[in-house]
Amino acid sequence: MRQKSPVFGILTLGASLSALAAPQALAQETAPASVVALPEVEVVSTTPLPGGGGEDRDKIPSMVQTVTAPDFERTRSPNVTDTLEQRVPAIFVDDINGNPFSQELQYRGFFASPQQGQPQGLAVYQNGIRINEAFGDSVNWDLIPPQAISRTEVFTSNPIFGLNALGGAISIEMKNGFTWQGLEAQVMGGSYGRVSGLFEYGKQVDNYSFYVTADAAHDDGWRYFSPSSLVRLYGDVGYRTPDAELHLIASGARSSLGVVGPTPIDLLSIDERSVFTSPQTTLNDAASLAFTGKFTINPQWTIASNFYLRTFEQSHTDGNDSDLQDCSLNSTPNTFPGFLCLNSGNFPSVTNGNAFVILDQHGNPIPTSASTVYGTIDRTYTHSTTAGTTLQATNKDTFFGHENYFVFGGSVDRSFFSFSSNSTLGAIQPDFSVVPTGAFPGSGSIIQTAGQVGYVPTYLFGTTTYFGLFALDTFNITPELALTAGARFNIANISTSDATGLAPELNGDNVYKRINPVVGLAYKFLPGLSAYAGYSEANRAPTPLELDCADPNRPCLLANSLVSDPPLKQVVSHTVEAGLRGTSLVATDGRIDWKAGFFRTETINDIISLASTITGLGYYANVPATLRQGVEAGVEFHNANWMVYANYAYVDATYRFAGSIASPNNPFADANGNVYVTPGNHIPGIPRNQVKLGADYWFTPKFKLGGDVRVIGSQYFIGDNSNLNPKLPAYWVANLHASYQVTDNFQVFGLVNNLFNNRSATYGTFFDTGTDAQLATATPFTSDARTITPMQPISLYAGVKVTF
Repeated sequence: MRQKSPVFGILTLGASLSALAAPQALAQETAPASVVALPEVEVVSTTPLPGGGGEDRDKIPSMVQTVTAPDFERTRSPNVTDTLEQRVPAIFVDDINGNPFSQELQYRGFFASPQQGQPQGLAVYQNGIRINEAFGDSVNWDLIPPQAISRTEVFTSNPIFGLNALGGAISIEMKNGFTWQGLEAQVMGGSYGRVSGLFEYGKQVDNYSFYVTADAAHDDGWRYFSPSSLVRLYGDVGYRTPDAELHLIASGARSSLGVVGPTPIDLLSIDERSVFTSPQTTLNDAASLAFTGKFTINPQWTIASNFYLRTFEQSHTDGNDSDLQDCSLNSTPNTFPGFLCLNSGNFPSVTNGNAFVILDQHGNPIPTSASTVYGTIDRTYTHSTTAGTTLQATNKDTFFGHENYFVFGGSVDRSFFSFSSNSTLGAIQPDFSVVPTGAFPGSGSIIQTAGQVGYVPTYLFGTTTYFGLFALDTFNITPELALTAGARFNIANISTSDATGLAPELNGDNVYKRINPVVGLAYKFLPGLSAYAGYSEANRAPTPLELDCADPNRPCLLANSLVSDPPLKQVVSHTVEAGLRGTSLVATDGRIDWKAGFFRTETINDIISLASTITGLGYYANVPATLRQGVEAGVEFHNANWMVYANYAYVDATYRFAGSIASPNNPFADANGNVYVTPGNHIPGIPRNQVKLGADYWFTPKFKLGGDVRVIGSQYFIGDNSNLNPKLPAYWVANLHASYQVTDNFQVFGLVNNLFNNRSATYGTFFDTGTDAQLATATPFTSDARTITPMQPISLYAGVKVTF
């Protein structure tokens, strides 16, 4: 159930909450208290920095949605994304990787994904710190412990949140010892070797506070080659006086993810646990140290700030089909018969067959072996260190006798990154694993092509520096009507350098600048009914990854080799939205909260990732325009015994241009591997409809039973940009959970995920049905090019929680 603080109605984010709220001990899960009155004001921070004040939600000219700590507690999931998907209508979580700890989040058709190859369109902050990674703007949700979250705000397009807020922003505020006290410990285990444990402890002594939490989890995975584990630690030490509040925050996390991804339908029909080429593993390490402060100068002025240092390391290993052959089969002139070449048919524009000769790390060509089915193990290593600061001031003076809320500030984020990648020659085994050792020439060699096409070892370093200046003002024209206007000025400096001296095309300095405005009106018809309408713009700069992988004739192993540096344009979004929101008491001593909104976001120079004719390779390109429009709506009812919610979202995501784009594995691709897109074609991988239902019922003050159902509409396969193939069918999944408070300090609970054992697919794309990988097995592929990620079967978990 969604529970409210005793001072709900004057909530502010971060340090402001701790200064106003009475000490809160989240101890035991019992039946909620009856609602006695509607809150007068609910305050939401309208900038990335929590603790810097906030604005009345009903005066914000856009949809803002809140997910609270009890919402995360309800799911008992180690994944932040599971709760966000349940409670926010237009959030869709895609299990592209076939791994519960590594999921891709969409909001209104824009992505915040752990995949470095996915163009990112959402800005994500944790305690005011931007956690989109420096190299590819990816978001690693597995590094965030859900139990440490106090509340999460999901904003629609809001330029005040800086780069990447094309479709919106997600701001996560973590707990501290002023807002949470007590001790909780929990252990859980269940299907497919899942075992997890966590504890959290918070305490306040006079003006000081302390909060710490740690958790660990391991899952063997329900498919082959897919074990995963993670360890996370988060701590906060705070100090406050009537006029100031300071926090020192430290965190660290490490995850090892067995990422198995989509598998051809032919293989899944034999064994649904099948994996198409392995290993596919990702190792993430992150650590951060932050110092935040809030200072009340007088009743009208407040200053807030943060300073942080964050490090991130990622090591990724990916086994792939290599598409290699005898050089004598390539185009002429060719003087290397009997040696190994990349298939030149993938690059008809390159006529020199010798450019495709495979060389080992010593620069020597490699003889072919007729008995070997060739594959590669592609490895990447990314490291980044980011330091940043944000400073903002808030003023609440009246202006000509009218209430006014004004906030302005600036931020600087500077990152130093390094990146390297290589491909090692191996052999594909009957189980489609790629082994880099064997009795064939070149076994285990780091390879490249003579013409630097396809396989190219890369060693890169560089910097990104992001500057931002912002201002936002809300002026109460009348007590019911509020006008909001503001803007943010973004500057992005991106510099990359080749560390080897052999690839000068990787050297580059790029600067992107833009002022993004926001304006809107909000009107409160009644204490429990308000409307809003607004317009905003946002931008994102191409990432270092995208800038160095944008040439179709020199594709990259996405999240791997970088080979080119042609210019990419920055992406700009224009959003119009309007909606209603309300709350009311009902006769059953309960309360109903509801919201409904329309949005339309046009994006200019959108960046998309495109597949190469070589398996596992691709590149990035600007397209003239895309459009995402639709509606999202939700309603929630709760009283002493019930909590019920229903959410719906319609997202119509389309291309708004005509032209050819690459999709070589699409069954309808032309001879050059392209499909033709026309205005109105739907963007693949974005379902148009989502329905989410959930309920909890307290049979007694100690026993609760609940469940949720998600219905996800059909979507086009990734790569079907012209919409000529059948869609990935709609699917649904139901989950069940229950808990019993045995004593005041001891609780038992259980969960059943995918209650009805639905075996649908959650993600789909295409692969090359002529791949040489099928030579490694006695089961040849048919002409069906579909490759999908199946849903995890029914899973049961049980655990205990101890509270002091």
